[in-house]
Amino acid sequence: MVQLSGADVPTFSQQNYYGFFMSQPELLQMHQVSRVLAGRTVVADLNLNLDRGSVLGLLGVNGAGKSTTLRMISGVLAPSAGRVLIAGIDLREQPGLARRLGYLPEQAPLYAELRVCEYLDFCARLRGASGAKVTRAVTRVIERCDLGSVRRRLLGNLSKGFQQRVGIAQALVHEPDLIVLDEPASGLDPLQAAQIRTLVRELGREHAVILSTHLLSDVQGCCDRVVILHQGRMRHDGALQQLGETGTLRVRVGARLDAQQWQDLSCVDTAEAVDDSWRVRLRAPATSAQLAEAIVARGWGLQELRTESANLEEIFLRIASADETAAAA
Repeated sequence: MVQLSGADVPTFSQQNYYGFFMSQPELLQMHQVSRVLAGRTVVADLNLNLDRGSVLGLLGVNGAGKSTTLRMISGVLAPSAGRVLIAGIDLREQPGLARRLGYLPEQAPLYAELRVCEYLDFCARLRGASGAKVTRAVTRVIERCDLGSVRRRLLGNLSKGFQQRVGIAQALVHEPDLIVLDEPASGLDPLQAAQIRTLVRELGREHAVILSTHLLSDVQGCCDRVVILHQGRMRHDGALQQLGETGTLRVRVGARLDAQQWQDLSCVDTAEAVDDSWRVRLRAPATSAQLAEAIVARGWGLQELRTESANLEEIFLRIASADETAAAA
């Protein structure tokens, strides 16, 4: 055995120690990722980063490209262009990195003739565990996913809610860094769906979690960040707590106006009548104070001027309906 002297042993100062770990790349990085299937672009130019301690909701209507995106992240499907990096390493060059991921597809990969404990034992061995490690891993995920009451039951005899829990358990059995869940609450009753959301929130404390869904309640119930995909492209990416300002103003005046009169103001870009008020977007770098001054100067009788806010549902519907309107035109 080679002995190292004190001079040979690498040391870190406290500054270097923290700098080393803070400089580590995020767990998941997607750079300009696209996928073409049968000549059709299913996902286009997707950029996405995610690290531990976060639950990201991947939201979109059916056919938006969510499942294709998850398959590329998990290494099941190779991107047509772009790169998927796990801890800074290209998944295409080192596919073994997929072992650091736990993946639950939309249809859980269950074997109806196996008991819960037998199936999870099998999954643990597939992930490289052996001996006492298998027993410890299975015991841990059964407790974590609250499967103790059904551990000896056949998978084919379980309710849909318990089957989904077993599906999540198989994705956790090897303690992955990143957990990818595709529609885990699909087809569940309200109570079962709430229980799955609670479990996902708990997982997000120690892991990086991506939850794909078309249900707004799933995202609002357990995610801290939301990405909206539509027609294969990212249309929104932000923290749920930051939802609010839309870049528009809601204005109510006493005068009867049309859109052209608003656009005659040098500070106004667009104006749209909404109920008894107007939704106004300003030209940069104009401010709401300048708009108020212009309204007062023209004697329109300013009654209300406020920043317009939007919830997740409004943003989601606006993204989907804008494309439908453009397609119809």
